[in-house]
Amino acid sequence: MEHSRLHDFLAKYWVVCFGLMGACFVLFGLMSLNLVQVLRANLSFLAEHGVDAVREGALQQLMELLLSGYAAVACYVVFKLCEKVLVERLCAGRPRGTDT
Repeated sequence: MEHSRLHDFLAKYWVVCFGLMGACFVLFGLMSLNLVQVLRANLSFLAEHGVDAVREGALQQLMELLLSGYAAVACYVVFKLCEKVLVERLCAGRPRGTDT
C-alpha cells in the first residue's frame, strides 16, 4: 500500500510524530472543552434577541465558534494520523512464528 509523504515522514521521525500527537491531543481538548456550551448559549442569544444580537456581534462569534470547531477537528485528524503511524510502527517487526 502506498502512503503519503506526510505518513512516510512521520514514520521515519517517530519521535516528532509522538510529540505532534501529544500537542494535537492537548489542543483538541482545549479547543473542544467548552465549545458545545458556548455554541448553545450563542444560538440561544441569537434566537432570543434576533437583530439586536447580530448588532452586538453574536453572528461573528458564531462564525468564530464554528471555525474553532473545525480547528479542533483538524487537531483530532492529525492526532489519529500520528496514532496510526505509531501503532503501525509498534506492530511491525518479526512475523509471528519465527523464533530465530
